[in-house]
Amino acid sequence: MERFFKYILPLLISAVAAMQFYQVVMRYVFEIPVMGLDEMIVYPTLWLYLLGGVNAAREDTQIKANVLDVFLKTDRSRLTVRVVADIMSVIVSCWLTYWAWDYFLYAKRVWKESPTLYIPTFWAECSLFIGMALMTAYTVWYMFKNMKKLAASSTAAKEL
Repeated sequence: MERFFKYILPLLISAVAAMQFYQVVMRYVFEIPVMGLDEMIVYPTLWLYLLGGVNAAREDTQIKANVLDVFLKTDRSRLTVRVVADIMSVIVSCWLTYWAWDYFLYAKRVWKESPTLYIPTFWAECSLFIGMALMTAYTVWYMFKNMKKLAASSTAAKEL
């Protein structure tokens, strides 16, 4: 997966930047509006945003406010707080994934098209469900990993 994200994320951000650059040059330098480019930019932008979130979940590098870590003295107490936070994250993530699934089914059923280029918007809209499902999977994986560490630290503490 790391190799996939290593190539797809720079490709998507380059595509968005190139399309925006092209639009700015055409509009402000040559004074020629480019119809439909805004519609096309939505697709790589949504995939970039959601796959970036998936990558952060995969690496466990999301922005966290670990305020309690300042007050907690032991690694075991910090790990306990982390497991509680993971459980809450999984609950919220599952809830959002359920909503994204409903939206996925709606987008598939309605099959809207963009107003100018008539591109099916489903290909941008499905990124929400796919991204949320992957983020949820990685969050669950880290939750179990941290629970296992906590159980191991409890066992080690009892042996002392």
